[in-house]
Parts: sequence; structure tokens; C-alpha cells
Amino acid sequence: MWKTNAKIVGTVLLTLGVYTGISNVIPQVESQVPERVEVGPNTSTQQLVSMGEKIYQGAGGCQACHGLGTRAPTLMGEIGARCGERQPELSCKEYLHRSLVQPRDFVVEGFQPIMPSMEAQLSPGQIWALVAFLQSQGGEVTVSSEDLASAGSGTGGPAAGGGSGPSAGGGQAAAGGAGGAGSEPGALAKKYGCLACHQLGGTGGVTAPPFEAIQEKGLSAEYVRRSILQPNADTASGYEKDYSQFAGTMLGNFDQRLSDAELQAFVDWLSGEGGEGS
Repeated sequence: MWKTNAKIVGTVLLTLGVYTGISNVIPQVESQVPERVEVGPNTSTQQLVSMGEKIYQGAGGCQACHGLGTRAPTLMGEIGARCGERQPELSCKEYLHRSLVQPRDFVVEGFQPIMPSMEAQLSPGQIWALVAFLQSQGGEVTVSSEDLASAGSGTGGPAAGGGSGPSAGGGQAAAGGAGGAGSEPGALAKKYGCLACHQLGGTGGVTAPPFEAIQEKGLSAEYVRRSILQPNADTASGYEKDYSQFAGTMLGNFDQRLSDAELQAFVDWLSGEGGEGS
């Protein structure tokens, strides 16, 4: 009997030794907490572009329409080269900034005026960071410290960090804690760029149903949760005609961007099982 036990112990130790050796051979990469970029008068051009890219790909919700090139013009790799030619009286950065805060002033021919003002979900500094990123797409970044100084502090807006940070991964606590300010649905809708397509209190986009209309449908919590995590699975009943042309544009990474508390706050708010929303 002792021989059998000895063989088992020997096999286990040998296996552990082999895998320990393999792990020591594989190069190790030290994990570091991403640096939080403060948008202000002293922010460097590189930091601006980096934050602007995070906002474009995340909280700004820009890719939902511009990434397809069918519902809004394609911006990547070219907007920085042509922005200065759109309006002769405006410089490139002036044109881009105005297009973000007053998007219906300059609607590109062939497209509908569906873009909401980014002032509803981004702070002034973050809007300038987004301008810097767009300028970097084929052009020269001219956003200056004067622009940022006139915008004031840029990290206090609803979409600070571009949607990245502790909530990524879905298991961390939301800022402010469950049930706190960090999980207030209206604030979350702004933070994660939902108002780029949905309306809340008459403010926001028109390419998806208003949040109030969703609440009135009396949808089940299970359905709402699936619609957030798998947004392109189907079009909600009753919306096929009005919004079918925009089907497939909602970002499908909210399982990674929302914390558990934030997701539950959205589900309770929008479903018929969560009571009155705010």
C-alpha cells in the first residue's frame, strides 16, 4: 500500500516541478494600474490624444454610428486631414469642437441629423480631448493649453476615464457603491454614452427608443438584462419599424464595462420589476 501512495506522491511532485519550471521560463510581465489622465491646462498632447481615443471607443459612444460609416461619416484615419476644409471660416479644431457641441450645424450631405450634443455626456475638457484624438487622424493636433484652461477642469464630467477603470470586468464595485451616486441610472446613462442614441428627459439621440418609452413597456428584468449584454440579439417588440434601420449599432461590450451594481441598477430602472426610475 505504501508503495502505491509513494508513487502517487512522486507523480504529483514531478508534475508540480514540471509546471513550475515552465512558468519560470515564460517571460513575466508586471501588471500596473493604468495611470489616470487628468485633463487640464497642463495635459500633454499625447495624453490628450490617448484619453480622446478612450472616449471615442468607449463612453462617447462614437463607434455606434461612425464606426459603420453608413449612419455617420467614417472618421478614422482621415478626419484630421479634411476637418480644416469643411468650413472656410473655422480652423480644424474649431470645426471639430463645434461639430461635437452643436452637431446639427454641420450635417454631412447624405446623412441624417441624428447626433446629440456631446455636452450632455462629456465634460468640456473631455470634449477637447476628443477633438485632439480626431485631429490626430491624419492631421496635426493643435488643441492647446488655452483651450483646456477655458474649458476648466476636465475630469469631473459624467464620462471621466472614457468608461475604463475599476468597473471593467464586471465584478468591481461601482463608484459611489451600490445604491449610491455611482449607480444612479440617469448618471450612468450619461457616463456610458447611452444618450448618444437614447433620450432621457427629452435630451439625447434619436436612433434608439427613449428610456421613458422602454420603462413604459413593462419589460421583464431578464429581457432587459439580455438586451444590455446582448444588444444585437433582436429588436424589442414594437420598435421594429421605427428603429430597425439602426439595429446592430449598439455596442456589445457592456458586460465588460458595467460593474455588477451598475448593471443591476440599469435592469431595475428599465424593467417593470424595478419600480419608478429616476
